[in-house]
Amino acid sequence: MPLDTSDAFLKFDNVKKSYDQKTLVVKDFSLDVAEGEFLTLLGPSGSGKSTVLMMLAGFEGVTSGDISIAGRSITRTAPYKRNIGMVFQNYALFPHMTIAENLAYPLQVRKMSRSDVTNRVDEYLSLVELRDFRSRYPGQLSGGQRQRVALARALIFEPSLILMDEPLGALDKKLREQMQYEITRLHEKLGFTVVYVTHDQTEALSMSTRIAVFNDGVVQQCAAPAELYERPSNSFVADFIGENNFINGRVNSITDGMAEVQLPEDGTILAFAASGLEAGGRCRVSVRPEKLFLPEEHHAHDNEVRVTHVTHYYVGDFIRYYFRLAGGGEINIKFLNDLAAPELKQGEQTSLVWTSKDCIAFPA
Repeated sequence: MPLDTSDAFLKFDNVKKSYDQKTLVVKDFSLDVAEGEFLTLLGPSGSGKSTVLMMLAGFEGVTSGDISIAGRSITRTAPYKRNIGMVFQNYALFPHMTIAENLAYPLQVRKMSRSDVTNRVDEYLSLVELRDFRSRYPGQLSGGQRQRVALARALIFEPSLILMDEPLGALDKKLREQMQYEITRLHEKLGFTVVYVTHDQTEALSMSTRIAVFNDGVVQQCAAPAELYERPSNSFVADFIGENNFINGRVNSITDGMAEVQLPEDGTILAFAASGLEAGGRCRVSVRPEKLFLPEEHHAHDNEVRVTHVTHYYVGDFIRYYFRLAGGGEINIKFLNDLAAPELKQGEQTSLVWTSKDCIAFPA
């Protein structure tokens, strides 16, 4: 989902970052963000995503390039003059202040009147459903409640931009999911612009307008969650986002954007041809576990491979089955834990089928 640069609220223009003037940890980062967008920076540790956030906040200097908000360069602007709200993983609340005092602090720094401060604090405590907790201290709240206070404090002075650095990393799974909903609800209600950093793919897919996937200081792909999941632009994105199976082969031919792939054993399969794929070259075909079926399920398909059942694991709401491909390598498939789940014996031979539109061939 490319963005018209005329609509850009936040703009990164060829931003680079080096700590030793030799190695770039962020390489030629350019991206336009629309006002009200929820942009997530996603990637493994050390990929450069947090460095981009720190440069945007002003906590790290920019080696070269420019960052602007609403058409005004902030590259050399002090952090406290950027009008940016920040939410951290460790909450960063003042432990000696009550919840109401924590929320009032950024307003008092901006010299708001006492009555305006009181009204604004009441409004935002209600917004995060913590009005009854105004006199408590951070240490008397749960992790989820403290994160809601941190979010309210970042929003209360109505900044032009909200930055969130792994804000849910310290919460357990249930609280994480609850806070994902809370943040999404507030974003939809208030329409603020968010740049969010995480390494959690599910979090990124469920919350974002767009996701920029980082690796080795470079954005591999920036797109809407569905596009990123269904049509990854390269093998790294396909492997990093969600679960994927990879089948090795060689490209026989490419016709109308579809590749015919020769498998190590007899047989061929069809797949979308990714950028850079060439006839005669080796490739990896990616297909997600939920796109695979057994022939007996009578799903429409134009691809089929012979496999041998290795083992399966009970995971609760689904069962994961592992198979060995005839030409080597493993492939797995997920079945809902219901009466339709197959009963397969170890070593049993069968086939797996899927449609060519559900797989992509990448250069090996």
